[in-house]
Amino acid sequence: MKSPMRRSLRDDRGVRGLTLCNYEQVLRDYLDIERNSWDFVILDETQRIKSWEAKTSRIIKGLRSPYALVLTSTPLENRIDDLFSVVEFVDDRRLGPAYRFFHSHRVATETGRVSGYKNLDTLRQQLEPVLLRRTRASIALDLPPRTTEIVRIPATEEQQQLHNAHMLTVNAITSKKFLSEMDLLRLQKALLMARMSANSTYLVDKQSPGFSSKLDRLSELLEALSAEPERKIILFTEWTTMLNLIEPLLERLKMAFVRLDGQVAQKKRQALVSEFQGNPNCRVFLTTNAGSTGLNLQAADTVINVDLPWNPALLEQRIARAHRMGQKRKVQVHLLVTEGTIEENLLATLGAKHELASAVLDPDSTLQEVALTSGIEELKRRLEVLLGAKVEADLDVSSKNQAEVAAGISAGATPPADAERKARVAEATGTLMASAFSLLGELLPSGKVAPPEESVNALQAALLENVVVGEDGQPTLTLKLPNQESVNAMATALAKLMSLGSGVGA
Repeated sequence: MKSPMRRSLRDDRGVRGLTLCNYEQVLRDYLDIERNSWDFVILDETQRIKSWEAKTSRIIKGLRSPYALVLTSTPLENRIDDLFSVVEFVDDRRLGPAYRFFHSHRVATETGRVSGYKNLDTLRQQLEPVLLRRTRASIALDLPPRTTEIVRIPATEEQQQLHNAHMLTVNAITSKKFLSEMDLLRLQKALLMARMSANSTYLVDKQSPGFSSKLDRLSELLEALSAEPERKIILFTEWTTMLNLIEPLLERLKMAFVRLDGQVAQKKRQALVSEFQGNPNCRVFLTTNAGSTGLNLQAADTVINVDLPWNPALLEQRIARAHRMGQKRKVQVHLLVTEGTIEENLLATLGAKHELASAVLDPDSTLQEVALTSGIEELKRRLEVLLGAKVEADLDVSSKNQAEVAAGISAGATPPADAERKARVAEATGTLMASAFSLLGELLPSGKVAPPEESVNALQAALLENVVVGEDGQPTLTLKLPNQESVNAMATALAKLMSLGSGVGA
């Protein structure tokens, strides 16, 4: 193997003692690695092999050795399949063949959907000889103190108006008895826009300079922290655009920083970590959720969460970058929350417990069965918390996959191959309709027959209820047509108007 990631320790006889490499190198150099006879294989960040059907899992499990050790903070989250895959590397006979294991522990509906897990007491007994579990509570005495401060920030008037407009859309959709796939798409987007507006209006409408009381308060916080020379900070946000807005604040304060987001190549990430860990002049580690796992950043003693993640477990993963074994100083955590927005209600979800993980991994647990919620049930539960009211909406089967995407717990489906073409057609259709109605306005007589201002405002408000602003800041008007014939009628009418316009212009 020829790679800078490979290090060998040799004794006096020149015998190799240790080889270190990452998962990507194993995939590249598998044939060379397989030729070696390994005495002991240790895997860190073992969630990389939790999907037993993935290529990485298949290749890693092809490495054979008398002894194996796997290290992970998340052996399973929502699926017992994850745990099966990890244990299979340690002892491929421990849980038996996959078909028997899943038959013994899955609870399925008549349609085959997994609705829960059973016989968990038996599973705990099987795991006991090979599982060494250290929870955060069990090592609390080995960690320095940690304090959390919730920084509540009043929204600007512009932020509040933008947020409330999107939450009106959320309330209008969830009040329906039945939700279509289009409703779920609109719901997902409206929730996203509401969360983004709590950070800055610029994230939603891309109109400079944007309005953000959160950036103002963050600037004050950073200025206070910059006065402490030994202070090192990890700063998390969900969106790269927000990182772009924060960078000028750090430059103004002359606080050196490194930035890690999803666009940074895997091979370059360690260099950023080393710069932050080893350079006392590098004060801030700017990152999105790309930096929430797999990084040791004990040089930091402060964690600033500019916004709250949708998944409450992710918040703990963020904080654990600094508050972990090896940390010697007290850790200060700041949660920035914009008042009167969806962020306040997200605070209520931070205490969510992972019932399945506790039931399977905790030897003191007495649970034998755990029921799972589907994607749409999870979405409804979340909305009950976020909106403060129960959502009464029955969804048809065709909407379930889209609901899982909206709930943020599905792996996500591949968009249709012709998605770009459809987007172009939609944009062209919108341009055509806007032009047609502008032409109609020019053709109609003006002056005495001008409509009253209140009528225009009422019609505008009705139209805006069906307008959704996309991530690119472009408004989209959704119309529900009664049948296919109405599309033909609209096309014919618009064509006549365009022809009439051509005749008038001639």
